[in-house]
Amino acid sequence: MEMVRKVAVMCVARAVMFGTLGIGCTMFAFAYDPPAAFRCGAILTLMMAGILILKAHYVLRQKPRNTEVWIYLDERTRPREPEAVKRYAAVLREVYGQAARIAFAVSCALFVISALMLAAGMELQGFQSIPR
Repeated sequence: MEMVRKVAVMCVARAVMFGTLGIGCTMFAFAYDPPAAFRCGAILTLMMAGILILKAHYVLRQKPRNTEVWIYLDERTRPREPEAVKRYAAVLREVYGQAARIAFAVSCALFVISALMLAAGMELQGFQSIPR
């Protein structure tokens, strides 16, 4: 099951990386208002954590053949017996849960950074016209 864990971590980490790339691009779009950028990042990261929790919950109902991890495993490391399939699902659930915990911690950190920026007075006062 160690090979399954390594492949599962790779697959989930890659998916989280692409999600993080999207979140980072969205935060960059709010560069004119840093507290809003961090708040936006916190909300989107919290949504990602929720999706990972749902994936961890539904992995027990999912057929192993319908997972990305299954594709990357060679024939000899794929689970065959029912007990191995249960352990396979447990490993996937653990990996999704770990990624969700990390995403939740990052989300909390982004919320704290946003709150500290607002407390420091870094609030956007609106666009002002340039004097001519």
